[in-house]
Amino acid sequence: MATEAPPPQKREDDSPVQPTTEAFLEAQNSAEFTQLRRSHRSFAFPLTVGFIAWYLLYVLLSSYAGDFMGTKVVANFNVAFVFGLAQFATTFLIAWFYSRHATNKLDPQAAAIKSRLEADA
Repeated sequence: MATEAPPPQKREDDSPVQPTTEAFLEAQNSAEFTQLRRSHRSFAFPLTVGFIAWYLLYVLLSSYAGDFMGTKVVANFNVAFVFGLAQFATTFLIAWFYSRHATNKLDPQAAAIKSRLEADA
């Protein structure tokens, strides 16, 4: 993935310039970093809770509602099979949503913080 930021400057011993511990702590306590964490958590936590609830529903229905899960939907496909396939679809959909969210919201914020840390180093 290409970025607009220039590569970090190198020292004479060819190692990249590293910000100090104080600079990292200052960045961690900044409003910008707090907003980055809030953006991540407000997306990741609800989706995680939702997916776990969806998965547990599938497991509980499979354990305690055998007649319902055995109901044929089309040909030899029953409700349990459809729910199982939906689990895979949900997993890929969440991964796609997160990738899009990270690209549009998290990565620009993180890049701004990183470039400021590297510029101050």
